[in-house]
Amino acid sequence: MEGFAGKVAVVTGAGSGIGQALALELGRSGAKLAISDVDTEGLAQTETQLKAIGAQVKADRLDVTEREAFLAYADAVAEHFGKVNQIYNNAGIAFSGDVEISQFKDIERVMDVDFWGVVNGTKAFLPHLIASGDGHVINVSSLFGLMAVPGQAAYNSAKFAVRGFTEALRQEMVLAGHPVGVTTVHPGGIKTAIARNATAAEGLDANDLAKMFDKRLARTSPKRAAEIILEAVRKNKARVLVGADAKALDLLVRLTGSGYQRIVGLSMSRVMPRKR
Repeated sequence: MEGFAGKVAVVTGAGSGIGQALALELGRSGAKLAISDVDTEGLAQTETQLKAIGAQVKADRLDVTEREAFLAYADAVAEHFGKVNQIYNNAGIAFSGDVEISQFKDIERVMDVDFWGVVNGTKAFLPHLIASGDGHVINVSSLFGLMAVPGQAAYNSAKFAVRGFTEALRQEMVLAGHPVGVTTVHPGGIKTAIARNATAAEGLDANDLAKMFDKRLARTSPKRAAEIILEAVRKNKARVLVGADAKALDLLVRLTGSGYQRIVGLSMSRVMPRKR
């Protein structure tokens, strides 16, 4: 894909799924990669694939919730490559459970990774992106950052927060005259391991939920998702919907307003595994 050759791109959550696909597509396009994940085995696999296609890559274990480590990591990446052009804040986790039965710690964990991880990455790299003269922040929200779903209050909260944070940031960069594009990404059902690695509140079977997601909701491949995202970045789009499901349900929300809640609630009650 044109427009990425020579750019230094940082991708969190690069050990699998969308993050891995983004890193590989960027590598094929001539970008230099700084990749990270808490999953060191998956990260090593991504690093090996990048080196096999001749990409320059720096791979590091990174927990996006550890702010001081993230700040030090940003400086290390900038020192290693001499500049940083793009940050793809992609790392995320999933959790299922109604508010009534979810523990505070479970909700906090999702917010720490899915929202504060994005904030940490944005804040850590923003000075370097501005200094590059050609920067871009890409924050991964979700279809669930556009619409709420029963059993996903924690995930909805984090992804709605990512959306608001990122949309405000884009406006701020324009008003400040900084050379930094900002894009919010809203993937629909992507064929990744996020559902299989998800946790669930007591009384829910995480495996049943993962099977339901993989069978009924995951429609778009990570590679296709990465291609759509990078095309949006190249065009400096404010937001990008990934997958036909994301586009259709976004339209539903726009047409019905709060009325979508009744429609989605009834639909989800028919496909969600029953509580045990």
